[in-house]
Amino acid sequence: MNTNNIYFVSGIDTDAGKSYCTAWLAKELANEGHRVITQKFIQTGNVGHSEDIDLHRRIMGTGYLPEDREGLTMPEIFSYPCSPHLAARIDGRPIDFDKIERATLELARRYDRVLVEGAGGLMVPLTEDFLTIDYVAQKHYPLVFVTSGKLGSINHTLLSFEAIRSRNIVLDTVLYNLYPPVKDTTIQEDTQEYIGRYLEKYFPGTRFLTVPEIR
Repeated sequence: MNTNNIYFVSGIDTDAGKSYCTAWLAKELANEGHRVITQKFIQTGNVGHSEDIDLHRRIMGTGYLPEDREGLTMPEIFSYPCSPHLAARIDGRPIDFDKIERATLELARRYDRVLVEGAGGLMVPLTEDFLTIDYVAQKHYPLVFVTSGKLGSINHTLLSFEAIRSRNIVLDTVLYNLYPPVKDTTIQEDTQEYIGRYLEKYFPGTRFLTVPEIR
């Protein structure tokens, strides 16, 4: 089966705005005429539903989809709000990676584009010896990477880029999150320019998109 329509969304850390940016990108793709759906491959801190999928649907303006009710967009949910490896340990059951892949592939069969949102940053552990970035590399998913203009973002972003390059992951798109807005944009503007220059030099061809505040 062709999986070229599956994109993994990660970011610099837990508070980078991945859910917000995933939903924004999905809405943009839909406006371009693509049939697009999002998936939260592992949700922690919830029971019975995914709050990130809830946010996706609100921003996309679709309401809950049949695939949400089927559980395809939230295949693994753990109750404690922490990294997946610890959440799985607390709930007393391992992450079912086969279940996740089956759900992702079924979404890919039904839709033109599937945006798979990760949990936290690229180096977040899924098991004791298997990181999120290992999962992305294993599946050969193109990466959509979320960063922002908050203090420290250049460091976190460049470290992530080094890890991406070392694993030969395709960096398809970088989303520069401007939400929530700030009054003093000095750091935000300089960070955006710096990351843009870095991408042009080391990742030519990668899209660099600005994600505005959704009003």
